[in-house]
Amino acid sequence: MDTVVLFDEMAYEDVLSVRWSPLSSAPSFSECSHFSQRNLKVLQVCAAAESQVAVDALDEKNPYASDLHRVEVKLNMALEVLGQLVAAQDPRPAPLAVRFNALGGVWHNPEGVPATGTQGLLRIYLQECLAQPLTLIATVLGCAEDGRVRAQFTPPGEPVAELIGKLAFRRHRRQVAGMRQHHRD
Repeated sequence: MDTVVLFDEMAYEDVLSVRWSPLSSAPSFSECSHFSQRNLKVLQVCAAAESQVAVDALDEKNPYASDLHRVEVKLNMALEVLGQLVAAQDPRPAPLAVRFNALGGVWHNPEGVPATGTQGLLRIYLQECLAQPLTLIATVLGCAEDGRVRAQFTPPGEPVAELIGKLAFRRHRRQVAGMRQHHRD
């Protein structure tokens, strides 16, 4: 399993709903601060939603672990339904391949290729149950003929960058574990 890399750093790669919106002017400091705070919350919720109680780790030291796991599964199902209801009110773009980290991203833009140097917002919907997308300020570095866009992000701030790095690491770890499980079967 090769590590997914972008701009010489580990990156997150998946098929997700992504929306590109060009900006007519550079965002203000308060807008950047708003995006940073919202992104921090989105990534924290995403991390919490991804964490799972290990059922195999149940023992007499934690007699309520199985009960907590059942509640967590039910809560995740409720969040999934809520996410679908929210998505029905505000339809998301069709999912497409995207790779990103705190430095930048690569995705296919089916709605037309933005010009190199264009600044805009890249909205990445990380999970169906999350109503808010990760919103990153980006500058287009280049576009391929097939519609693949490569962009560099305005630094999202250290806390957000750290959580994006952790998101990429968790994704990589799950993929490696999946490959190991596949080879054992």
